[in-house]
Amino acid sequence: MALPIYGTLPKFTWRMVAVVLAAESVLIFFGALVAWSLAAVGADKDRATTYLVVGSALAVLALVAAGSMRRPFGITLAWIVQVCALLAGFIVSAMVIVGGLFFALFLVCLVQGRRIDAVQAAREQAAGEQPQPQT
Repeated sequence: MALPIYGTLPKFTWRMVAVVLAAESVLIFFGALVAWSLAAVGADKDRATTYLVVGSALAVLALVAAGSMRRPFGITLAWIVQVCALLAGFIVSAMVIVGGLFFALFLVCLVQGRRIDAVQAAREQAAGEQPQPQT
């Protein structure tokens, strides 16, 4: 089963992925605050505001991706957020762990969500084939 890069996701899958992205956006914002504060007191004083703005924009992008999971481009935005969250580890090393954990959750939601959607579809189809009780 190939992982989707573009297109619509089944109902349960996009709900699971949206929850992961919404939670990830909070931690991305906290990572932006950490990068901002570390840069403000360190040698990168000129970049402190840039770290905060870019990190906040990534957190907002994660929320936008979560909100657009019903659309075909939603999963593409989600992949972009995952890659950028991992790349944020070059600024704040703890973001490698955060990005890695959420990347793993993202993959689990894509794989298991599609399996759950397939099971639900099979149950609905089986329920539709059985005769309805007469009243």
